[in-house]
Amino acid sequence: MELVLTVVAPPNAGAFSLALREIFASAGAKGTSSRKLDAGESAATDVFLEAPDLAAVRAALEAPMAGQALDWCVQPAAGRRKRLLVADMDSTIINVECLDELADFAGLKAEISAITERAMRGELAFEGALRERVAMLKGLPVTALQQAYDERVRLNPGARTLVRTMAANGARCVLVSGGFSFFTSRVAQAALFHAHRANTLLEADGMLTGLVGEPILGREAKLAALQQEAKAGDIPLSETLALGDGANDLAMIEAAGLGVAYHAKPIVAAQADARIEHTDLTTLLYFQGYSEDAFVL
Repeated sequence: MELVLTVVAPPNAGAFSLALREIFASAGAKGTSSRKLDAGESAATDVFLEAPDLAAVRAALEAPMAGQALDWCVQPAAGRRKRLLVADMDSTIINVECLDELADFAGLKAEISAITERAMRGELAFEGALRERVAMLKGLPVTALQQAYDERVRLNPGARTLVRTMAANGARCVLVSGGFSFFTSRVAQAALFHAHRANTLLEADGMLTGLVGEPILGREAKLAALQQEAKAGDIPLSETLALGDGANDLAMIEAAGLGVAYHAKPIVAAQADARIEHTDLTTLLYFQGYSEDAFVL
């Protein structure tokens, strides 16, 4: 089987040393060729290899890569360019958890952030944790949503380039969030996603009611979104890419052809096909074999 190992280091990271020949040999694999993907700053490289077992190569790479300030992905070379991207929003495509930022306007950020953290680590059922947090926001003026978006929400580095490049090459890009449609609609427009799915905050008389629309979009709904979007586009799951950071992203990450954890909680990082911890979201383009000169900026 032909595999490809993609290694991406952050700008100005300096040289890194990997004894790939020995690592590959320990998994019964042999390197065949390599190519540079970047223009110089990010040190992105593809290394092609022949190997009998993908899992064995991944396992052999884990320990040597752990000591390096770089991100990497090893996968089958065939079919690596994906036709569907399904991405989480909070702390993935954007820099914050929107619910926690709303809580700040209510003077409850510490309390609500603690619940968010436990839910994202998989210690609490997502749906119940969401209802609990939203209930604490009862009476918050609806105007706080726009203020939170304007003052706190920013696209993470590389997000727009990721979406624009995949879209320009025929992929469908969908934002799927356990957060709220008020934010996903704006973030989807800013990053140029084709569509978005999220929960709805209920309001009355200009105030939040403390309730969220049912059914809640959580872990299983994110998986369903991946499956439904793939079916609608006649796209095999092997040609899909799922991206997220929290426990409610895990089912879609495990089901996708390439599931990637972005600065993720341990439960997610442990199960993903690849992780992004040192570089930005354009690394997902390198993982798919795009060279830097093909990025749509």
